[in-house]
Amino acid sequence: MEGGGCCSTSTSTKSPEKRKPRQQRQHQQQQEKPYKGIRMRKWGKWVAEIREPNKRSRIWLGSYTTPIAAARAYDTAVFYLRGPSARLNFPELIFQEDDLRDVSAASIRKKATEVGAK
Repeated sequence: MEGGGCCSTSTSTKSPEKRKPRQQRQHQQQQEKPYKGIRMRKWGKWVAEIREPNKRSRIWLGSYTTPIAAARAYDTAVFYLRGPSARLNFPELIFQEDDLRDVSAASIRKKATEVGAK
């Protein structure tokens, strides 16, 4: 068969996103996600969640209108889970005035929601 036919090969139609180098994709993700532990929903809300240490489950920290509020909620939760050595988005804003003795998911969620709502 000449000129085409059923067995001709065509060029791949992969999306341009898949062809970009990994480093370039990571750079784009960092621009879209300005803080650690948060993400933006399709409709514009920012949400925060954190994985529990040594577990596969996550603690839902809530939905927020700004990325800063979501990042503050994440910072609160990660501080109570991992202590002063935690990598925070805003290390200057963590106050150690109250000691959260109960580190259950519910108490961490409650405290993070309070901080995110401020």
